[in-house]
Amino acid sequence: MKRTITIRVIASVVVVVFVAGAWLTNGQLDLGWMRFFSVAVLVATLVLGLWDIWLWRLSLIQRIPRVPRCIRGTWQGTLTSFWVNPATGKSPPPKTVYLVVHQTATLVSVKLLTDESRSTSALAKVSAVDGASVLTYLYLNRPDMRVEHRSRMHHGSTVLDISGRPAGRMKGRYWTDRDSKGELELTQRYNELADDFAEACGYFEERTQA
Repeated sequence: MKRTITIRVIASVVVVVFVAGAWLTNGQLDLGWMRFFSVAVLVATLVLGLWDIWLWRLSLIQRIPRVPRCIRGTWQGTLTSFWVNPATGKSPPPKTVYLVVHQTATLVSVKLLTDESRSTSALAKVSAVDGASVLTYLYLNRPDMRVEHRSRMHHGSTVLDISGRPAGRMKGRYWTDRDSKGELELTQRYNELADDFAEACGYFEERTQA
């Protein structure tokens, strides 16, 4: 809806400018340009749609400053928790995780999959900080029922530095409202978008076998 309104406003401004220019040049108010309004809206919609979904991801365009870094796909990496189990005095061992990134030129959503839970972003953004690209997001973690007795639902935030062009690595840290924190390092990416942990595992097993 917002995009449609924006396109109509832009198209209206363009038409008004052309009409005003013709009037100032010829001394006559020519409304003939109005017949191109619908065409202008259609063309602007198609161009912006192509840009948002596909064009911005092209390697040549990715080199343009201020174009968000493309990190779309399923990433495999390691989660290292700094939480200390009071019963043992030790932190849990690092585990393999998958980060699924849905991304257009204007929107980002993130899903972190582990063997015990799924985290879904509420807010996510790829931005430039001091010349470097960073992924930041807030999330809700929902553990599987079988582990709820020791891992309750919680909120958290994550900041990941993006390396490479095209992006080939992400590394950073996370915090939760359970007073826990840790690190994430993602080093492999698959272009397809996994729905769950098992599907994500399958992507990278196929790559290893190939």
